Amino acid sequence: MHNLLEFLQRHYHWLLFVVLEVVSLVLLFQHNSYQSSVWFSSANYVAGTVYQYSSAVKSLFHLKEVNSDLALRNYYLERQVTQLRRLYADRTKHISDREKQELDSLSQYQLIPAKVINNELDSPDNLMTIDRGTSDGIETGMGVACGQGIVGVVYLTSTHYSVIIPILNSHSSRISCAIRGQGYFGVLRWEGGDARYAYLENIPRHARFKRGDWVETNGYSSIFPAGVLVGRVEKAFNSSDGLSYRLKIRLSTDFGNIRDVVVISDKSIAERMRLQQAAKDSLKLNVKE
Repeated sequence: MHNLLEFLQRHYHWLLFVVLEVVSLVLLFQHNSYQSSVWFSSANYVAGTVYQYSSAVKSLFHLKEVNSDLALRNYYLERQVTQLRRLYADRTKHISDREKQELDSLSQYQLIPAKVINNELDSPDNLMTIDRGTSDGIETGMGVACGQGIVGVVYLTSTHYSVIIPILNSHSSRISCAIRGQGYFGVLRWEGGDARYAYLENIPRHARFKRGDWVETNGYSSIFPAGVLVGRVEKAFNSSDGLSYRLKIRLSTDFGNIRDVVVISDKSIAERMRLQQAAKDSLKLNVKE
């Protein structure tokens, strides 16, 4: 204790200088909009760079596991494609026409690969950062998925980075999803807490389903195409008004171990959104009249 006091006494002028410098910098950035914006932009760039290098190091230790998982998934996907083509060819005898339709349908989607460089799980308003931005074709409102299923929606973009609102966020878009093979649909919502579960609301009372049924996007939203995995039905509840079901869904995406994602760019989104906005504007005008 004596040595500490002696050190402080001998170097107090340097300590005072550092404290005053810190206070002056804080006042400068807090009360001047230009300096504050410069600091914010620089801090975001530095943070993004740090997250990127940190994620790169983590990815090196997971390469073996990721490659094994990708190989297994590719195997199953190839088997499924082969079986579907054989079944369709047996029934229609027009495999070439069908393949042309599939290619025309898929041509409107572009998948932009990205790596997760920052991810949150312990907040009601979790966010995720990826290493792709406007220079890579990323735009606000695009859907984000991974090999396991749905991830979230692009919220903010910069030149080289983008912030994602995952479905594990209280402000996440209410994404339209359906029970596979049944057609009954509802909206997906996360209520906080366990990152493994979300809820599918407004399922009709006459719907037929069972525990373990797959839930996937139905393509009704302008964010995700139909068929993106969401999860499996875990449990069913009555809604608060008793007029519909509320399903507990075990999410297929493991948000605690997510590294690689794809951003879904749909060339037809802009056209559909313009048409929807025109319809809303027209309804507002009719109501006023």
